[in-house]
Amino acid sequence: METADVDQPLFSCHILAIPYPGRGHINPLMNLCKLIAATSTPNHLLQLSVIVTEEWFSFLKSEAKPDNIQFRTIPNVIPSEKDKAKDLLGFMKTVFTKMEAPVDSILDGVPKPNVILADSFLPWAVSIGERRNIPVASFWPMSATIFSLFYHYQLFLANGHFEANFTALGEEVVNYIPGLKPIRVKDLPSSFNSKRREMLPLLLQVVSQLANKAQYALFTTIGTLESQVIEALQAEFPVPIFTVGPTIPYLDTEFNTNHPSPNYMSWLDDQPKDSVLYISQGSFMSVSKEQLDEIIAGVHSSGVRTFWVARENASLLTDGIGKRGIVVSWCEQLKVLCHPSVGGFWSHCGWNSTKEGAFAGVPFLTFPIGGDQVTNSTQIVEDWKIGWRINKDSEKLVKRDEIALLLQSFMDLDSNEGKEMRRRAMEIRKTCQEAIEGRAIQGNIDKFIRNISRGSRQ
Repeated sequence: METADVDQPLFSCHILAIPYPGRGHINPLMNLCKLIAATSTPNHLLQLSVIVTEEWFSFLKSEAKPDNIQFRTIPNVIPSEKDKAKDLLGFMKTVFTKMEAPVDSILDGVPKPNVILADSFLPWAVSIGERRNIPVASFWPMSATIFSLFYHYQLFLANGHFEANFTALGEEVVNYIPGLKPIRVKDLPSSFNSKRREMLPLLLQVVSQLANKAQYALFTTIGTLESQVIEALQAEFPVPIFTVGPTIPYLDTEFNTNHPSPNYMSWLDDQPKDSVLYISQGSFMSVSKEQLDEIIAGVHSSGVRTFWVARENASLLTDGIGKRGIVVSWCEQLKVLCHPSVGGFWSHCGWNSTKEGAFAGVPFLTFPIGGDQVTNSTQIVEDWKIGWRINKDSEKLVKRDEIALLLQSFMDLDSNEGKEMRRRAMEIRKTCQEAIEGRAIQGNIDKFIRNISRGSRQ
């Protein structure tokens, strides 16, 4: 277990952070912990303990972090990350039932923290907080829009759209959620679909615990990008809401200055400006084999330069895309998206990727599969107007010829539509950077730290 020797400060604050065991959850919470840790001073020391399973510690222990963040481990009481995809619902239920006891036992051996900063998808964290009289800050890892949709499920019930049949009612418009623009039923999170409702009770439990039991709510968004949603929630929410920014690794360069530039960055250096389409379908959900074959053939025949991230099927992709592309099993996505040669982002539209693309100022080609991805895609394409959707009907196969034509049109830097889309993408980028550089995000984090620090001074 890691420890840090420090002189006794005038005041110290201890935060116990508990991420949900999944890459899409751990990354943003760790990024927030780094932002919090960076505010520590000799007179106001901030210490963060992050509780993870032994398996996740083996993944994370080599990653750079500030000295005032340390890991504490619990046994591997849940299925391995490698097996999670086989039964996502079963994995989630195990997390809900098996992690609480070992996490609770860790608190027996540490000084009482000022706050438990827990992923919202760990609803038992508020029970630990209640038993031990410790405030809980619930960290929502998706968009504020997604939260609001679940939070207002009673309105869906009243309007006949709760557990709706997306096939029959998909084109109907939901226009009654406070602060949200009208959205079609088929663009709601997939768990609202009557065909995929098995996860809905768990998600409603998560949202209820945040709204009714936590002492603070932290949203991983930039307030100006979802301002109406945030304002509507603040007007009816029983606990303080803090928008803590995109929680993406824009500070990581401070911890990686001695690392050599990887080969893929050298490849990008050799490509013309805005000429490369970056393709990533995320770390979890995947397309069918038939659809993947169509995508590979379409990308190849388009002639577009591509940078493809693929943990599987790498050889298949390498053979399929020819000499105008590169395939890697992993990359520092934000650095790649911010590279001048990258002119577009083919994305599954997970919230972390959505935030990174927005921060980088690149237009999107969206290919959502499930979960919150379709709703995020709608936000990108219809609200922000910085992308096009490839699979307009999630149930239908998108053929190679359609994909090839779409890619050629999307990467045409001379088209008026493309120019306008890229202009809007740069406006979104400016919004993100102003929130970071103008200290609006840091101001919210500082306010949160002041709030949790008051109790220990009394």
